[in-house]
Amino acid sequence: MLAPCLAILLPAALGAAPPDDVRLNQIQVIGSHNSYHVEPAPGVSAVIARARPRDAEALQYTHPPLAEQFEERGIRQIELDVFADPDGGLFADPPIRRVAELAGGDVGPDPDPDGALRRPGMKVLHVAGIDYGTTTPTLIDALERVRGWSRANPRHVPILILLELKTPRDPGLIPVVRFDAPMLAALEAEILSVFPRPEILTPDDVRGDFDTLPEAIRARGWPRLDDVRGRVMLALDNTDGTRDAYMEGHRALAGRLMFASVAEDDPAAAWFKRNDPIGGFDDIRRLVAAGFLVRARADADTRQARDGSTVMRDRALASGAQFVSTDYPVADPRFTDYRVQLPGGVVARSNPVSGDRAWDGLDLERGR
Repeated sequence: MLAPCLAILLPAALGAAPPDDVRLNQIQVIGSHNSYHVEPAPGVSAVIARARPRDAEALQYTHPPLAEQFEERGIRQIELDVFADPDGGLFADPPIRRVAELAGGDVGPDPDPDGALRRPGMKVLHVAGIDYGTTTPTLIDALERVRGWSRANPRHVPILILLELKTPRDPGLIPVVRFDAPMLAALEAEILSVFPRPEILTPDDVRGDFDTLPEAIRARGWPRLDDVRGRVMLALDNTDGTRDAYMEGHRALAGRLMFASVAEDDPAAAWFKRNDPIGGFDDIRRLVAAGFLVRARADADTRQARDGSTVMRDRALASGAQFVSTDYPVADPRFTDYRVQLPGGVVARSNPVSGDRAWDGLDLERGR
């Protein structure tokens, strides 16, 4: 009887916390990149390929509907590209589709069968007028799909929703509306029309009574995982003037819904976007060890799926980035067997940098 008893007591003797004491920053999950994306129809792809062959290849991936990603692929971070469309109709008739039709190509189904793109509000697609295939044409539709699955599965680890707000500098064939202060307010209003504030883990929740987010993280840490199950987090992908406009007048993101990737010494520093886990490997590990959250990418532009290289994927997983984003949570049979999953197929594992090794092999979404 002594050996089993020692096996039970040893983790506690070494200072390991039981699974119900896991903190949010001590897990690692898989995310999907451009989570709404539907590959262009053959005729549209052919038009793109005539001008930019590599761009056409980079768009050859499709994600299933969001709920399917959560349920069947264990995805716990998504990315949505968001365009302002205050009057409606900006993206209902993509110019490249008309060009492809004139060339006699297969342009696929109507991108706006129910008129959703003609109504005012934020839209979700990739490149204005060019790469428009989406499973969730509006932001509200996307958020409703997330919330519907979340309410049916209230014990899930927090889902990070990464929003990239498209600006007039982004490429495309349609003029893009800038996210100024009124448009940013409209964005947050749409978010709150779907998610009540208590269902969102906000910067205010993490900061509490501390003056800055880094102070709160150093002194108190991230919330216990069991205290934030069933909630979502939102983060701003932008690191440009749009981010600065979002933060203006909101020191340490006070009152805001989304986290932002900023300098480490900024009062708002809590979450970081680090797309390159190879060149930025040491930086990511240092940030994670310091208590911050990080999102990294495991692949880009279909390159890894085509050549089967796992270097970027393996570095992303080993870096400790809590959110590892991919276009291939399952392999694409047209290419190689490349895919991105956590060992053992778990949804949330103990973070390789900030987690406790006593939790290795456990699916921390399941808890004890």
